[in-house]
Amino acid sequence: MTLAMGWDEWAAHDAVALAVRVRQGDVTAAELAAQVAAGVAKVNPQLQAVVALFDDAVADPVAAGANADGFFAGVPFLMKDLGPGMAGRLQEMGSLFMRGNCATEDAFLTQQMRRAGLNLMGRTTTPEFGVCSSAENPAVYITRNPWDTGYTTLGSSAGTAAAVAAGVLPMAHATDGGGSIRIPAGANGNIGLKPSRGVLSIAPRLSDLTGLVSTQGCQSRTVRDTAAFIDHCRGGAPGEFMPYWSPAEPYSQLIARDPGRLRIALSHQWGAYSATPQFVDELTRVGRLLEGLGHQVDWALPAIDYEAAFAAQTTCYISNFAQTIANMLAARGLTAPPPGLIEPINIRIWQAGIGTSFSERAQMQAVFNTTARGFGAFFEDWDIILTPITALPTPRIGTTEYLTTSTNPSVLDWFHNLWKSFAYTPLTNLCGIPGVSLPLGWQDNGLPLGLHFQAKQANDGLLLQLAAQIERSLGGRWNSGRLPATHVTHA
Repeated sequence: MTLAMGWDEWAAHDAVALAVRVRQGDVTAAELAAQVAAGVAKVNPQLQAVVALFDDAVADPVAAGANADGFFAGVPFLMKDLGPGMAGRLQEMGSLFMRGNCATEDAFLTQQMRRAGLNLMGRTTTPEFGVCSSAENPAVYITRNPWDTGYTTLGSSAGTAAAVAAGVLPMAHATDGGGSIRIPAGANGNIGLKPSRGVLSIAPRLSDLTGLVSTQGCQSRTVRDTAAFIDHCRGGAPGEFMPYWSPAEPYSQLIARDPGRLRIALSHQWGAYSATPQFVDELTRVGRLLEGLGHQVDWALPAIDYEAAFAAQTTCYISNFAQTIANMLAARGLTAPPPGLIEPINIRIWQAGIGTSFSERAQMQAVFNTTARGFGAFFEDWDIILTPITALPTPRIGTTEYLTTSTNPSVLDWFHNLWKSFAYTPLTNLCGIPGVSLPLGWQDNGLPLGLHFQAKQANDGLLLQLAAQIERSLGGRWNSGRLPATHVTHA
């Protein structure tokens, strides 16, 4: 089959550029879908990033639901196999237990994506229920990092990170309950924004009140793609508990201007958790880059009780995921996880969390409140805080201590170990503030290292504005212009 573009030309297009080509009549949405399908065929055997493509959406994107008049005009888009459901499509959540699970309706965000013109044409991999740091269960799949397939992508938006980084498509769906957009974006050289609360809906099954730390988003390779995704997919469904807000102007316009001089705090010591010296060196180097752009940069830290905050976050995850698993069991008439079909740590989470009391949740939410107030006070004096995306290097495939296949008998110990590496992202979810990972650093193992920018509630636009300023200063060459070893442009 003859493709619409050569691979070098394809990789040079972001989603906004592809949409322009469709509107101009240079290519059709079906031709773009065929190109993505060919890209999946080319790299997926090495990466295991894509669970499935939808043949009907490849053949006829408009008939499959993409709005030809939407901003993205049929641009291909892959959905993480977790989060917003697509009517009539499988959603198996990285779990043997959920094999064959089919969504009965489009989630509200799914509808927004379709209205925006995106062609939802397949599913990307995730660890079971999105709980752990890597899509790495040999009984399901092992998703590998395109920069070096001996390493994990991190997670939980694992397949999305690998597919975008490998040039399969310019932008894809991701979810984030504690860093799951930003962490894999950081380890794969992508842009990953976790929006504030009140931006992208998680209706109908959850709200910003019941979901509490959960949010949706995308990974991309250009700032304007992420800005356009938010502009055209944001908004609340009828009956939201929280207000959904709109910015003074669309982010796609805002990012054309540099921000004013910003007060940017650097930090790598969050309570008991700190980054490796090499990561601190990269953070310091990026701080100098920001100074060169005219910003005020210094070392500072929110004055919060970090130990209490991580303990509350742990309670949140254990009780939330326990109830999620319980709901799945109840839907199948079960009262306990069936042996061999749910991974060991998730079973232990269910056991530990299903009896969480109202008092324990109330204590947890009291800490959420004091933590959010502490960050809020910090952002009265600082515009942005910058950390590495993780504290420790990306692990090799087969490192089980962070996986839900781990044999660790203690859920609390497993989470404590998780925070040692993933300390910098979950409190953003706790507070409902925005955070973005930008591909500005490198790890000693040769993988990218994202730098994590956080701002106060509803300052998503400022993060994107700064990201666009940095992008322009780099001539658009994120990752120093380098491409992963596994990439569609490589023979």
